Amino acid sequence: MSSHKIIFGRTTLKLLRTSGKGNRFADGLCRFASISGSSPKVCVVGGGPAGFYTAQHLIKSHQDIEVDIYERLPVPFGLVRFGVAPDHPEVKNVINTFTQTARHTRCGFYGNVNVGKDVSVEELQQSYHAVVLSYGAEGNRSMNIPGEHLAGVYSAKDFVGWYNGFPSNRELIPCLNCETAVILGQGNVALDVARILLSPVDILKTTDITQQALDALAESRVRRVLIVGRRGPMQVACTIKELREMVNLPGTRPEMVVTEFEGIAEALKELPRPRKRLTELMLKTALETTREKEQERSSKASRVWGLRFFRSPLEVLPTSDLTRAAGIRLGVNRLEGSGEGARAVATGEEEHVACGLVISSIGYKSLPISPSVPFDSHRAIVPNIMGRVQSSGLYCSGWLKTGPTGVIATTMNNSFDTARTLLEDIDSGTLDVSAAKPGSQGIAILLEKRGVKPVTFSEWERIDNEETRRGEAKGKVREKLLDVEEMLQLART
Repeated sequence: MSSHKIIFGRTTLKLLRTSGKGNRFADGLCRFASISGSSPKVCVVGGGPAGFYTAQHLIKSHQDIEVDIYERLPVPFGLVRFGVAPDHPEVKNVINTFTQTARHTRCGFYGNVNVGKDVSVEELQQSYHAVVLSYGAEGNRSMNIPGEHLAGVYSAKDFVGWYNGFPSNRELIPCLNCETAVILGQGNVALDVARILLSPVDILKTTDITQQALDALAESRVRRVLIVGRRGPMQVACTIKELREMVNLPGTRPEMVVTEFEGIAEALKELPRPRKRLTELMLKTALETTREKEQERSSKASRVWGLRFFRSPLEVLPTSDLTRAAGIRLGVNRLEGSGEGARAVATGEEEHVACGLVISSIGYKSLPISPSVPFDSHRAIVPNIMGRVQSSGLYCSGWLKTGPTGVIATTMNNSFDTARTLLEDIDSGTLDVSAAKPGSQGIAILLEKRGVKPVTFSEWERIDNEETRRGEAKGKVREKLLDVEEMLQLART
């Protein structure tokens, strides 16, 4: 349920707009309000963290601004729902803040609306004073190597989507009947995937992991996971929290190559504190694998994981029938330069690793949404200055603005910056909000003509309640619905 303001002199009347038919008086007054009201109207495209943080800051910082969030799926929260690992429930608590924003009287949520298909960016610009693109990074970066399309090779984005219940990945059937898995990339997502592959099922069974993933992991034969990076220990992209979780994962032991840490101890004192602590933990873990006491403890572990450095993928090697992954050919690198700017250079040496599962975790990428919106295909972002796009009244936030970097707190700050830019443009007159705009009412007419029925936030809460109920029946936090049609049916029941 959302609201509109009608302003009579200095008196403001808030009208609740219901989704039911027959309330002609309310509908008529809402149309009058949308035509006569002078409140700035902002549209946010994308209902993930960037979209909600942008909306939150706009609403808190401007007492009259009205914000509508459009989301392609019937369900909100984007990567908080579909990207955060199921065994990290504390990270998902931010959903409570997003829910408060969505329930605000000056915020509307419209799920099941695919901007670029159901309604164009240009049509949004006609109905709103400003449009903020916050639709994230839904594409995969390609490895561009032979064999990457073989069965048994997956992007981390799709694999994470599979165990987190992303509708597009519900048909995925990952190959888990092999002993060794290789993950390419050493960021937090790579470590998330490694942890999920090796975690005891008892740890996962009470989380919101999908039941089909839980069942598959219970039968998994994967016992060894190698996490491969093209540069060295001082360039890994993960955080110390993620690495510590791997080190302490029950039933597993680390398997490092000590020679890959040569010279690291001497370089530690020059590192910034966060990087120093992370590198110290890696070094300690690598050295402990050689100690007798640690070897005795590790002998009881049934599963193994390891970081491998100075390696670049050259080819996924096929089985004899050329249909499935049987291994990977890696090129050995050396580094030129030092620190964050160090560059991997091929030495010409190679090594082969036998494996039946290869997961590429080399990054997500944003995709263009409309020919009218500038797009840098090399960096996979919308070119911007502090979130301001060259086109008047157009802004961007989140990964579309910066590329897929950082954690949720990074996205929060980046989205707040975009909101501040937009508000500064209103205050300076750079963004003209004097002319009345119809906002969601104008878009509602277009969607109705096109047979598109948006899902409101209260309708999402019906889905939420059902998922929670199904989860409780299984002793889980929730059991996510995987089918969009089932979501829509439930939302409208």
